[in-house]
Amino acid sequence: MFPFLRLLAATALLVLGAAQAQTQAVRDLPSRPGVTQRYLWQEPERFDATVVLLIGGAGNLNLSAEGVLGAGAGNFLARSRDKFLAQGLAVALVDAPSDRQSPPYLSGFRQSAEHATDLRSVIADIRQRTSRPVVLVGTSRGTQSAAAVAIATLDAGGPNALVLTSSILNDPKSRALPQMDLEPLRLPVLVVHHEQDACRLCLFSDLPLLTAKLKAPFKVLSYQGGTTRGDACEAMAYHGYNGIEAQVVQDIAAWIQATLIH
Repeated sequence: MFPFLRLLAATALLVLGAAQAQTQAVRDLPSRPGVTQRYLWQEPERFDATVVLLIGGAGNLNLSAEGVLGAGAGNFLARSRDKFLAQGLAVALVDAPSDRQSPPYLSGFRQSAEHATDLRSVIADIRQRTSRPVVLVGTSRGTQSAAAVAIATLDAGGPNALVLTSSILNDPKSRALPQMDLEPLRLPVLVVHHEQDACRLCLFSDLPLLTAKLKAPFKVLSYQGGTTRGDACEAMAYHGYNGIEAQVVQDIAAWIQATLIH
C-alpha cells in the first residue's frame, strides 16, 4: 500500500532486561500529497499486539532519523515504552506529520480528516508486517486524536481497540470526548483515569460524561496515589500516572490480552 516507504534508520538490535530482544526503527510514510508521517517502531522478540501511542500536549516528538526524541520524552506514554515492550507489546510512537513540525503542531489538527489519514497510514503500515491486533492508545489530548481516528475509520482501516488515558472531558477550545460522535463505535474501549487528576480538562468527576456516550463494550480502570509534581495538566502530575506507570501499563496490557488475544 505504501510502495515509497523509506526506512530512515537501520534496524538495530537492542537488549531489554533479561536478554529480551528488541528491534527498533524509524519509519517515514507518505500519508498525504507532499506529507510524510514519521513514527518510532519498537518490537520485542515476541509480541501479541501493537500499541500505537499518541502523546498529549502539542503532539510533537521532534523524532530524529536515529530514533532520538527531541520533545515529549517525559510524556506518560513516551516514557513508558519499555514497560509496554516488557508486557509483550510492540510499540509505534507517533510524531506530528511533516507539515506540522512547527507551532502549533497538532493543536487544532487532532480531529481533522488529514490527521485521521496520517494515522490510518501508520495502522496500515503496521498491518503490512503483522497480523496481530493494533490498539490505539492516547493520553490527554492524544485521546482526542485516538477517538477521532476510531470514528473516521468505522468502515475500514481502523484499530482493533481503543485505550483512552487521562481523557479530555471538558475543553472550551475544541471538542472534548463527550462532545465527539462516539455512539457508533463498536470496537472495545478501555478508559483509564487517575481519580486525583487535578487538570481542569480531565477531572475524574466528569468521567461519566464520557462513559455515557460509549455504546461499545468498555471498561474503566481508575487509580489513586503515585506522586504529583508541577503543573496539574502535565506529565509528572497525577495526570501522567507519575510513580504508578508500571501498574497502569501492566493493567492496559492485561486488558488487551483478555479482550483481543484470549
